[in-house]
Amino acid sequence: MATDHEKSSGNVFADLGFLNSEQELVKAKPAVQIFRLLTDRGITQTEAAKLLGTTQAQVSALMRCRPVSVSVGRLMDFLTILGQHVEVSVKPASNRSGAEQGHMSVTVQPA
Repeated sequence: MATDHEKSSGNVFADLGFLNSEQELVKAKPAVQIFRLLTDRGITQTEAAKLLGTTQAQVSALMRCRPVSVSVGRLMDFLTILGQHVEVSVKPASNRSGAEQGHMSVTVQPA
């Protein structure tokens, strides 16, 4: 039995046709890590909001991995509060002539 399918690009947001797919993925990966860390602690959303210095509504959105109203910088703040080291690396795109646009990526290392 043959099944039709497409190979993933590695970015589900690009596969679904999102215009800002790299930015969506850059936010999604830290959000998933925050979800894991909060779940592992077994705390309520209200307790998490107090710990992170945000609202319960924002924690609820994070727990659904929908960090729509949260900046990447704020996600980084949350990760450091939760005991994670966050490292940002900037390097030239492969074409040094400046004609090639760079890209964004996030790597989350398992505990």
